Amino acid sequence: MSYFIPITIPLQEFNGHKDSITAVAVFPDKRRMVTGSEDNTLRLWDLETGVVLKKIKGHRDVVRALAVSRDGQLIASGDESGNVIVWHGETGEPLIIIEAHSEDIISLDFSAHGTVLATGSYEKMTKLWNTETWEQQGDPIECNAYVKCVRYSPSGELLAIATNDNIQIYNSGTRERVAKFKGHKSWNLSLAWTPDGTGLLTGGCVDDPTIREWNTTTWKQVGNPWTGHADQINAIAIHPAGTLVASASSNNTYTRLWQLSDRRIIAVFLHSSLIECVTFSVDGNHILSGGGDKKISEWATIAITTARDAYIDGDLCTDEKLLTQDITTDANNHTPYILAITTARIACVNGDLSTAEELLTQDINTNPNNHTSYAHRSFVMARKNDWDRALQDATDSINIEPTLTGYISKGIALCGTGRIPDARATFVVASMYTDEDSEILHFLLLIKAIAFFNADQHDEANLLLKERTTGCPHADTLACRVVQAHLHVQLGIKALGGACHEEAADHFTAALDCRDSSSKSNIHEIYEDLVVLFGWDLKSLWLTAHQKRCDALLLAGKLQDAVRSYRYMMDSVDETTRAICLEWSNAFTKKCSAPFLIGGDAALAASDFDRAIDLYSAVIDLDSGSHVVFANRSRVKLGKRLWEEALLDAQKAAELNPSSHVGYELTHTALRGAQRYDEAIEAFKIMLSKLDDSPEAQTRDLRQQYVCPSEAENAIQRAVWIVLEYAPLRLLNTFTGLLCDRAAQIYAFKTSAEYKELLAFTTKHSDLEMDRIKEVAAAYFRCVLLSHRWEETEVLLHDIQDKDVRELNGLGGIAKLQSFCVVARNSGYRWAWMDTCCIDKRSNTELQESVNSMFVWYRHSALTIVYLCDVPPSSQAGALARSVWNQRGWTFQEFVAPKVVLFYQNDWSLYLDDRSPNHKESPAIMKELENATGIDAPALISFRPGMSNARQRLQWASSRVTTLQEDVAYSLFGIFGVHLPVIYGEKKQNALGRLLQEIVARSGDITVLGWVGQPSEFNSCLPAYITSYAPPPRALPSLSEDQIQTTISSLRENPMVVDLAPELYNRLDNTSAARFANCRLHLPCMVFRITQVSLSYSTSQETRYEVKADGLDDLLISTKKPIVQFLRTRPTQQTFMLVRPWDRSLLESPDFADLQDDTESERDDWTPPSSPSDDSPSRSVVNQEVDDLESRALRLVVRLGQPFGAFLLARLRGGEYKRVASDRDIIAQVKDVASVRDLMDVKTIEIL
Repeated sequence: MSYFIPITIPLQEFNGHKDSITAVAVFPDKRRMVTGSEDNTLRLWDLETGVVLKKIKGHRDVVRALAVSRDGQLIASGDESGNVIVWHGETGEPLIIIEAHSEDIISLDFSAHGTVLATGSYEKMTKLWNTETWEQQGDPIECNAYVKCVRYSPSGELLAIATNDNIQIYNSGTRERVAKFKGHKSWNLSLAWTPDGTGLLTGGCVDDPTIREWNTTTWKQVGNPWTGHADQINAIAIHPAGTLVASASSNNTYTRLWQLSDRRIIAVFLHSSLIECVTFSVDGNHILSGGGDKKISEWATIAITTARDAYIDGDLCTDEKLLTQDITTDANNHTPYILAITTARIACVNGDLSTAEELLTQDINTNPNNHTSYAHRSFVMARKNDWDRALQDATDSINIEPTLTGYISKGIALCGTGRIPDARATFVVASMYTDEDSEILHFLLLIKAIAFFNADQHDEANLLLKERTTGCPHADTLACRVVQAHLHVQLGIKALGGACHEEAADHFTAALDCRDSSSKSNIHEIYEDLVVLFGWDLKSLWLTAHQKRCDALLLAGKLQDAVRSYRYMMDSVDETTRAICLEWSNAFTKKCSAPFLIGGDAALAASDFDRAIDLYSAVIDLDSGSHVVFANRSRVKLGKRLWEEALLDAQKAAELNPSSHVGYELTHTALRGAQRYDEAIEAFKIMLSKLDDSPEAQTRDLRQQYVCPSEAENAIQRAVWIVLEYAPLRLLNTFTGLLCDRAAQIYAFKTSAEYKELLAFTTKHSDLEMDRIKEVAAAYFRCVLLSHRWEETEVLLHDIQDKDVRELNGLGGIAKLQSFCVVARNSGYRWAWMDTCCIDKRSNTELQESVNSMFVWYRHSALTIVYLCDVPPSSQAGALARSVWNQRGWTFQEFVAPKVVLFYQNDWSLYLDDRSPNHKESPAIMKELENATGIDAPALISFRPGMSNARQRLQWASSRVTTLQEDVAYSLFGIFGVHLPVIYGEKKQNALGRLLQEIVARSGDITVLGWVGQPSEFNSCLPAYITSYAPPPRALPSLSEDQIQTTISSLRENPMVVDLAPELYNRLDNTSAARFANCRLHLPCMVFRITQVSLSYSTSQETRYEVKADGLDDLLISTKKPIVQFLRTRPTQQTFMLVRPWDRSLLESPDFADLQDDTESERDDWTPPSSPSDDSPSRSVVNQEVDDLESRALRLVVRLGQPFGAFLLARLRGGEYKRVASDRDIIAQVKDVASVRDLMDVKTIEIL
């Protein structure tokens, strides 16, 4: 181990603390320093003047740890009480006190960006603190040993923790432990990262007072431990350039300065007491260290290397001055350089061979027996390829005195003259003068190999190097690799000159393969003798190898390999080297980029995305990526749906050209694809602003095709309202369990991913016209409705208002509701509706709208679930038909209105285990319902609301019951498509009467007047109960077409009939339809005057009357209640008449209601048909065969001659009429079809 004379006089001392200094840190402004001490204080110092800027008090215990954030804005200090105080970096004022640990805080460190402070303690844990909130981030890192040091890596990615038992490495972001290893034999006391993050240095305690270096990729130890300290290593600091290391120890009061490349001590600095802390100045020119001497000492580092730098740079005056200073300081200081440290050597290093020759010649002239000068001049002559003079000088040197240097010079000269055998012999002799010193012998073999190589003895040279490497295990392998590398570079340059490009590339690759992590050292200085002897430029050896390999690969046509080589080179060199080769780099990347760009654009046009990515990436890897290249690569990645990767490229394009809209447009698209919709919308807004602000009119014109987000929002809002127009007012959110009114439903949509996605995708005017907006809104608000029989304990609105139905406890209705929501949610539906709890029955307005909209809601439901509470699991076919659900009034429309229906048994399993998506498409289930309800399957499956077949619809509903009597009518509003006031509390006869009145008034359909039973108090022509419609209308006989034609022929023979028939036809054709007004029926009819009513006695309870009327056959009418004039209590003479309600179908024109219903079927958002106009009777096209008025009129007369249903009317005192209800249909028939005059009494009668 070399012996160094300690430097004892520091440049400056910083005095002021009252006790030992435990920690020191410098600020990035290069002007200030902060120290911590066992006197419980901190001090801020001016580095230039040594003046204390501020004495900082606040700790109540010894300050053990100190850290300054990398921006200099924060100071953190920790004490033995476990407290951390954070101070303002400029003023030194306290910002916050944190009770961080319960034991001593030994170490602190800020992360790279200053966002996190790590604290290590004897509490055996490390904690991380957010520097914005000063809250602890996550759980502590349990180290299970005393923490002695914590240090973030330069990038901040890793956190190293030294403990008394091991060293632990963590990923600072994920908290995952990356590595754990023993480190030193006992305690690990100190840590330091190399500036490039590739190495970690650790310091041990007294049992192992070494420094160890660890590779941060493999976490294996690099080389042997650094020895030199005899006691624990309290602190380690690394020079900002990564070339030097300073260490502080408790022994001998020394601070040691090491050279990182070869782990050699190059200086020691002496203190008067143990040293606890050490750091470099920001510029690396000074070391600051201190400890038990209560002060910080400042030492110069630059003086250690300046002398060597001076003569390398040719500053001979500085060199001589510094060397003189060194010799004055230490008379034994010498360096065993060839040519020693002389001006001649410096001239050789600088390539000034003429000066070197002149200086050495002067030495020889001064002392002709100076054998060394002859040998040195021989080296110079060899460098100048003056081989004869080189050989002569070498011979003269040996003749004066045989020495190692003399024989080396002769061996080189003989190789130069081509006398290889003589050279071999000479080098053998030279080895006899090495004193068997292995290092000298190894170096001699290197010189011999180089000399042979220069003499074109390449194989022998390589063999020598191989033997030296394998046969001498303790040899300097770095020297071998350096020589091998240089020789490969020379061969590569030769091959390159001969256009052997691939061979050249192989040589340059071999040269670079000779380099490892150790070759980061300054080989120009370490092997400067090679520079002196052979003129090698070791400073640029690796750079030359890199550049030449790139050029060779490019010339060999290996473009991809050339780019990879270039990228590897740029990643390997430092900033200074990059600056040196900037011109070459620009030229090289320009050559490579052009073909990549052309190929990338072609691949993009051809949608060859993978190739396009490779080519554009190659351009970017060459640092030639413009905003256009990044934009194009982003487009390619968008094509491959690589959203996140495309986003990075789009953001880079925007960064490179922030005034262009293109980068933001691509950013919007990528964010949209990545489902980051909020960010996408913001990017879109920026894109619009860039278009608006563009100085180019053509670019500004692009803005016209886009819509701003507010326009898109309005369009979406309109679509939502259209969708919700047919949805219940309140809906249950199956995902949250909450009942939502309309505002809450819209809010849920606006905060949903679907809405944000839609808004992010709605960017152009054309998007506003697309069905996508309506489709998304309709899909989001798809709703499931429940059809069920109300049971005893149903859940009501107030039971679930502002509550999560999923959390409610209970049975009955609550369990039913919860199960319904689960089924709906599991089927993929967000919204559900149940009539018991989703209507505010206290609000008359809401109740009115709900009842009148019920059919529409079920019609537009995505699914209607029918819950059969009385159908147990695994029931057989027929259970549905027997279910009480089939008997309820409301369930009629709840089944026929929806398009998709599923039946569930009382355990919420599917009826008959039928797993088809729609039970309306199940033949078995539909057949069962058809048989149970009497409604034909087509009507069940494809029911259309409206007035057509009104009498049949009433018959379908006649057997159904409701809990509230008014609901018998209200439940049919949707069936007939009417909208009427809902008046709970009115008489059920009034409710049914209003419905029937509306049917007649709007359709003119008088078939609903065909019933038997008790008359309604609302109007005597209407039944009191819907059950009156249960029997089907009586089927009356009719004539065949042949019979009709035969009768018409006979009528044509009667002139009176022929004359009167057209008049009758026109009169009936111009008769208005039946209508209601104020509960009064205005009924157009043919009147037959009753001439006699007589009581006919019967054995049954019925009362029968024999009735005679003009023009009609005699009739027998039965009633349960006697006609008034026959009452024993109050006999009154009344006027009666029989009437035939006028039915326009007898004109054989298309049915008006049917035409309207056909129109309704063409669209779902149907509206009820309007009433026919009284003033504009319908005139239809008749069949082609009925082509004249006479024929139509005679045909009508024949039809009027058939049996018909008649009404018995009794005249009241006010002149109005009331219908006399009968227990059976009154079937009448004209006596003589030819007696047309009997049919001519056509009137509109007002009936109460």
